[in-house]
Amino acid sequence: MKIELRLYASLGRYLPEEKEGNSCIAEVEPGTTIRELLLRFHIPPEARKIIFLNGIHAQGDEVLKEGDRVGAFPPVAGG
Repeated sequence: MKIELRLYASLGRYLPEEKEGNSCIAEVEPGTTIRELLLRFHIPPEARKIIFLNGIHAQGDEVLKEGDRVGAFPPVAGG
């Protein structure tokens, strides 16, 4: 099944070359979790701070469904 993965800011470097902007379409097996998807793209757990599933904050253990959109942001600092 196909899902959309969007990686923001410094996480964009983990996207494959065939990306479109800050996103790509990924083929995943039924039963795949967000955490498993992010590990498949070699994104270290400490590199991701905020995860969204279809625009809603996610923990990472949610099971993906056809057409889902996953977004991840790195930790940010500023003042």
